[in-house]
Amino acid sequence: MVIPKRVARFNHVVTNRIARHVAGRLPGFGIVQHRGRRSGRLYRTPVNVFRVPDGYVAALTYGTDTDWLKNVLAAGGCELAVRRRRVQLTDPRVVHDETRRDMPPGVRQLLAVLGVTDFLYLTIAPPEPAQP
Repeated sequence: MVIPKRVARFNHVVTNRIARHVAGRLPGFGIVQHRGRRSGRLYRTPVNVFRVPDGYVAALTYGTDTDWLKNVLAAGGCELAVRRRRVQLTDPRVVHDETRRDMPPGVRQLLAVLGVTDFLYLTIAPPEPAQP
């Protein structure tokens, strides 16, 4: 099922503008900072995101045909604001997982009701070498 397009449009115009102010501080949420593939413009998109051993996983609640996801895949990564920190992420990969195994229990059930089975996995980038 995934969330319908008209809800996505409403969220893009209304909800995301509000969520950007708090999503980087709340558990289960983060803000993906990415550049437009054609425009080069910087975007900040609130997402449901959770820690996994080597990085983070984001639930693709609007499916795999979203601009923010295409931007992250094209760039090979993004920056994530999560729990008042900024994390550089790389190696983006979309994984289809009907078990939703890396989601916390309550979230797993909610995503099952919504029919969400696709997730974006990102690896924490190694730290930049210090400048001499």
